[in-house]
Amino acid sequence: MSKVLVVGGGGREDALCRALAADPSVTAIFSAPGNPGTARVGERLPVDPTDGLAVVELSRRLGVDLVVIGPEAPLVAGVADALRDAGLVCFGPSAAAARLEGSKAFAKEVMAAAGVPTARSRVCRTASEVAAALDEFGPPYVVKNDGLAAGKGVVVTRDRAAALDHAEKCERVVVEEFLDGPEASLFVVTDGTNLVPLLPAQDFKRVADGDQGPNTGGMGAYAPLDWVSKDLVCEILERIAIPTLAEMRGRGIPFTGLLYLGLAFTSAGPKVVEFNARFGDPETQAILGLLESPFGEVLTAAARGELAGTTLRWRAGAAVTVVLAAAGYPGTPRLGDPIEGVDAVSPPAYVLHAGTELRDGVLVSAGGRVLAVNAVADTLEAARAAAYAGIEKISLDGGHFRRDIALRAARGEIRVPGDTR
Repeated sequence: MSKVLVVGGGGREDALCRALAADPSVTAIFSAPGNPGTARVGERLPVDPTDGLAVVELSRRLGVDLVVIGPEAPLVAGVADALRDAGLVCFGPSAAAARLEGSKAFAKEVMAAAGVPTARSRVCRTASEVAAALDEFGPPYVVKNDGLAAGKGVVVTRDRAAALDHAEKCERVVVEEFLDGPEASLFVVTDGTNLVPLLPAQDFKRVADGDQGPNTGGMGAYAPLDWVSKDLVCEILERIAIPTLAEMRGRGIPFTGLLYLGLAFTSAGPKVVEFNARFGDPETQAILGLLESPFGEVLTAAARGELAGTTLRWRAGAAVTVVLAAAGYPGTPRLGDPIEGVDAVSPPAYVLHAGTELRDGVLVSAGGRVLAVNAVADTLEAARAAAYAGIEKISLDGGHFRRDIALRAARGEIRVPGDTR
């Protein structure tokens, strides 16, 4: 029986807490700093999630058996290192390994050494280097901030001036060739050597319907993907995940935790768009809605280096997640607006909190992505219908959401290049 501390306070962390609460072996859940959603299943405690010493002190005081780090910033800051140095069991990579997300340039270096398929790229520091790389690869232009940017550091555009402007705002960028084909995410739980894949999922980065407008942290997701076969998942593990983990071990910085493979399914096969070093948001919300295996036991096995032989059980059906964003998002969001109707959302839909807070007993917006409505049903069409019926019950002045999450998939319109089905 175990006590678990989840570090972070977004929609991903609410989903993690909900999944942990379904594990009979988990006896207590704490979240720090958490949100009103995580407080439904356990105690919320204040902490700076990037302060390793503070997280260690809190973990010791609570007597937890496992610490799960949700966001990328604490990982890059070395919080997992501080916990392990203190003899605590932690799910999450070291700061050195988290550079796979913290530096796009480092990730490209690792992929090149491991022979992992990815887009051709150039690391640029000056305007002239950026201009030369844009000319080399041509439109659509892909320009990525080398460091962390909360999912909003990437510009994909045919407007060369916009690409140059984005690069100018960054200290260092990676300019890439554009990859054709649909994109999806595959999460891999790993102890550094052994790995277990989760269900493939697809998220929606653009703010508006039809993939229009600027990039966001993610406006929705769905899982599983009927257009990504089990054989294709095996190919991704063999060509991408396993070589990457082997390369990291060879560098003396084994990656343990959750390796997020952001993929483009191109005419030349799957290629890596990006690596993340933690559960992706909002894909996690959809994926964990379908998990039947005891989640706490799986994460503990990975954190202890005991993942060999682990398999996962999934419920049949599909999950759809629709994000409600605050007015102004993905620019400067308006905060403090009352949120009404959350309690009116009923099964098979449920609300996962992200940027919310209670002020004098009133639930208000406290971030750009305010909350998500997740629904699990026997079919993708039914899950979509339930998720949208739920989000329509919620009122937030200026709030907005996409109305086409998983729509093309429900219509059977997504195909991997070369798939003749």
